[in-house]
Amino acid sequence: MNYPHSFYIPVMGIGFTLDSPLKLAPFGIDSVMSLSDDMLIEKLRKFYSKKFNKPFQAVEDNHDDPRAKRITLYLDLIHDLVNEKIQAFHQFNEETKTEVFKYFELLPSYSELKKKFSDLDLMKISKEEISLWLKEHLKPGSIDVNVMTKLDKINYKKNKALPDEFNDAHAAVRGFAKSKVQSNLILSAGMNPKLFGYMAELDEFFPDAEGNLKKKIVLKVSDYRSALIQGKFLAKKGLWVSEYRIESGLNCGGHAFATDGYLMGPILEEFKNNRIALSEEIRKVFEKGLEEAGRTIPLNKLDFKITAQGGVGTNEEHDFLRNNYNIDAVGWGTPFLLCPEASTVDDETLEKLAQAKEEDLYTSDISPLGVPFNNLKGNTKDVEKADRIAAGRPGSPCPKKYLVSNTEFTEKAICTASRQYQSKKLAAIVSAEKNEVEITSEYAKITEKSCICVGLGTSSLLKYDLDYKVEGPGVSVCPGPNMAYYDHIVSLKEMVGHVYGRNNVMNFPHRPHMFIKELQCYIKHLHKEIIKKGKEISKKDLRYFDKYMKNLHSGISYYENLFQTVNQYFSNVKNQSLEQLKEYKEQLKQIELELSEKEVS
Repeated sequence: MNYPHSFYIPVMGIGFTLDSPLKLAPFGIDSVMSLSDDMLIEKLRKFYSKKFNKPFQAVEDNHDDPRAKRITLYLDLIHDLVNEKIQAFHQFNEETKTEVFKYFELLPSYSELKKKFSDLDLMKISKEEISLWLKEHLKPGSIDVNVMTKLDKINYKKNKALPDEFNDAHAAVRGFAKSKVQSNLILSAGMNPKLFGYMAELDEFFPDAEGNLKKKIVLKVSDYRSALIQGKFLAKKGLWVSEYRIESGLNCGGHAFATDGYLMGPILEEFKNNRIALSEEIRKVFEKGLEEAGRTIPLNKLDFKITAQGGVGTNEEHDFLRNNYNIDAVGWGTPFLLCPEASTVDDETLEKLAQAKEEDLYTSDISPLGVPFNNLKGNTKDVEKADRIAAGRPGSPCPKKYLVSNTEFTEKAICTASRQYQSKKLAAIVSAEKNEVEITSEYAKITEKSCICVGLGTSSLLKYDLDYKVEGPGVSVCPGPNMAYYDHIVSLKEMVGHVYGRNNVMNFPHRPHMFIKELQCYIKHLHKEIIKKGKEISKKDLRYFDKYMKNLHSGISYYENLFQTVNQYFSNVKNQSLEQLKEYKEQLKQIELELSEKEVS
């Protein structure tokens, strides 16, 4: 597979990459936007329509399909603006010449396209010949979208529940399917059978007779087993997965979906060893699924990519993933938060990110979803939350309701970060006649939740001076642990140069290798979970922790062999990494000792 770049920028938060394709696709770089917040999407569509003199008509809430329509119109606008810029590049005039050179300058040194362009004698060929060559070779990056499959709340009209196809995730997928963009839908957060079944009703996800796909499906997965299960489930419906995007369970940004101690290196090894088997097994199911659905089986076999993301921080790690595990592309997320040409971060948050150290980045319990969430200490949304608590009014007003899931006190689901839920839950605790220590502990757990569905999008409103009356000014931000090793704002040229090893924007000689950092995250997570159990532990928990630790020990053995046998990589961190592996083995022994001292119930 031949692509301009060997990296892509994953989705970050709700608003941080919402307009990244507009910034990056003209330079051949793939990036991913979130489709979570259609109200924010509508505000950005209005902003860019005005900026580029495009017609704008608001999609009101009384529209027959408001969420899907807003998403479709925004994607269409981004598609048109990117294509207009690419067409301008093709003209190669005085206005666009600098950006055309930038397009090729950003490409890696091994790029065949870059070499072909440098071989052109621009002084000897005509402007028309240059334009024709550019039309043939200069292509935009992909305008990709992300949908969290489990964020699929029921929507209502006049207090009556709407059919499933108007659920949040369903509507987002439909909005993407009906848009002009021919790109990738990244499905994250696990399997949603109802949503996957709905996708089989949309023609846009099926191949034509030659095997071409207008809309491609990408699965974000944490391990091989998950890829196989979800890939086969979709294949049975005649839906082909065009990419398996492996993400580190804990060494990533946003929500942290920890595996049972399975580490990135062994997971990548399993994909590498089973790539052909995965393809053959799923293809059989896929072709049968197409036949049973009465759809055309394409003449050409469909292929898939395997990509990886989570904690990558050096060109050496980037190249190692590609060459050792045959990874097609590598995701670079967190570092690009410090690149205004790639992501959209307000000035105050940008400065906080640049100054963040290891101790400022932590896995929190602020997410209303009940999933660990990577957080930055001192972010303005958490400051806003603390001010409400201090004023005796904990909880958020919950203006957007994207993360509603709790029906403990209400018939309609509400969010555990909302003032409505927290006031009811705190009153229930007091009436339960618990002691002061228990009440204090419960109070902290309940009020820890933060309104991230708003906070993760507000940054773009602040950056573009848009109305945030409904949302408030507080910003949540979700960098991965890797942010600690970058300390200044960078240009796109500098950051892409860092990815490809042309320059270095990171000045932390003792930064741990990405595999070692992930191992550290997993051991911290394990210890935290064991402490939560207190003095007693159930047999079920004991079995889980035992499995978790066995997988960590297996992963450590894999890394010990890896660092001892790989010669052309990591010479500068090999000894440091081997010493750190010894240290973590000792930590695991200590944890095992702590477990043995607990009472089993």
